[in-house]
Amino acid sequence: MAAKGAGMANKGPAYGLSRQVQDKIDSKYDPELEQILVEWINRQCGSGVGKPEPGKLGFQAWLKDGRVLSELINSLFSGDKPIKKVHSPSMAFKQMEQISQFLSAAEKYGVTKTDMFQTVDLYEAKDLAAVQRTLSALGSLAVTKDEGTYNGDPNWFFKKSQENKREFSDDQLKAGKNVIGLQMGSNKGASQEGMSYGRARQIL
Repeated sequence: MAAKGAGMANKGPAYGLSRQVQDKIDSKYDPELEQILVEWINRQCGSGVGKPEPGKLGFQAWLKDGRVLSELINSLFSGDKPIKKVHSPSMAFKQMEQISQFLSAAEKYGVTKTDMFQTVDLYEAKDLAAVQRTLSALGSLAVTKDEGTYNGDPNWFFKKSQENKREFSDDQLKAGKNVIGLQMGSNKGASQEGMSYGRARQIL
């Protein structure tokens, strides 16, 4: 357990509710998914990105400066790369800046905001399951887009459903409206004749 303490040395122990919340977040982290993501990133970027120590904190340390993430997103673009300068910064704000660049490039690539982690989720190990979710969404998009830039087993990520736009002619749309009208029933020929509402009011 020494490794955990070393990684979290700058944070005091969490007590009570915050500890429970953190434990819950931590429990969503998937070690099997970690292996798939590491394997994919290595195939996508080449051996130059290295491999992390197994486990959540090893995974976090590997991605924390943003270099591996930048290499990954760049590898998915065949033309102009979204991140022009990829480096291994040692200063905290530069590392966070590089993570932010990855996030905005991932959004341009098509990852939805709901699938996106926040910089602190990775940088301060607040929610590494969210980091996994973003990388999985990125992998799924790469498989779905099928632009020839994805390196890896296509079965590692599920294909996202593609938008299926349909064009209807005016006649088809009119025919559809008639069907809806019939489904709602008809009130043609209906009247209130013969309906009674109790005894007539007596006026004395």
